Amino acid sequence: MDTPQVRLPAPEKPAKAQSHETNGNSTINTSVEVDMGGTQELTEAAPAGDSILPDAQPEPESVPEPPTPAKKIAASTFFQSLISPIVEFIVGDGENETLLKAHQNLLLESPFLKQKIDEFDSSSPRRIEFPSEDVEAFSCFLEYQYTHNYSVQIESNESDDGTDETGDILLRHARIYTLAEKLGLPKLKTLAHDKIHSVNSTPIGELTYARYVYTHTNAADINIRKPVASYWAARGHLLRHDLKDEFRLLCNEVPEFSYDVLSLMMDRKEKEKTSDLDTNVRSSARKRPRQEK
Repeated sequence: MDTPQVRLPAPEKPAKAQSHETNGNSTINTSVEVDMGGTQELTEAAPAGDSILPDAQPEPESVPEPPTPAKKIAASTFFQSLISPIVEFIVGDGENETLLKAHQNLLLESPFLKQKIDEFDSSSPRRIEFPSEDVEAFSCFLEYQYTHNYSVQIESNESDDGTDETGDILLRHARIYTLAEKLGLPKLKTLAHDKIHSVNSTPIGELTYARYVYTHTNAADINIRKPVASYWAARGHLLRHDLKDEFRLLCNEVPEFSYDVLSLMMDRKEKEKTSDLDTNVRSSARKRPRQEK
């Protein structure tokens, strides 16, 4: 018996891609064989089990906190002062003795008071005595520590136009000045000195003020003494005629005052004399006469 035979179809030829190119009036057929039998891998598959992470984002830069405003700092400092312990002051003596109180932190600016406060202990009262100080001046000092300013009480001795008739207003500012010197507060001294120069007083008031300045301030403090001496050196006629009795008494009590006033007066006289001498020399100067030939 013959073995059966199976006829297999002939394999198909790969398809031909045709294109038509036109060259002038003739058409040329071109064929390109393209192998469609395989698969072209365009991308590489990601391995199984791997995950693609998103791009890491940069961490935001830390923004510095804005500085605390000065007003806020000042308010915080003032609040801390208000919750600090209370310090008592016994100011004056005898019938004029007065009890004043203030918060401790507002007093530490004064080196004098800071030393006193550092000496406090738990067994003793938090109290400082000032028997020789003026109560009003000390209260003005405390007012300044809370408000950075102070005001004095104006009484009937001031005229309608604001003139200090007796010198009492000048004395009040002067007492604050000397208290600030004792407590070591230069800014309060400057403020008191400025207020002194803003007071319009009379000659008798100025002389009363001069007596206080020369009996309660240091001789080296020319900032307050020199203006007093200059004021009276320019008004010698008042001391000689209108206030001669008061001036004589003050010279006996405070020789430094009369010395400073007379020194400034003599300095001015010497300058005037030198100026007159220079004027006379310039006016008498002549050209040398020509020599005759």
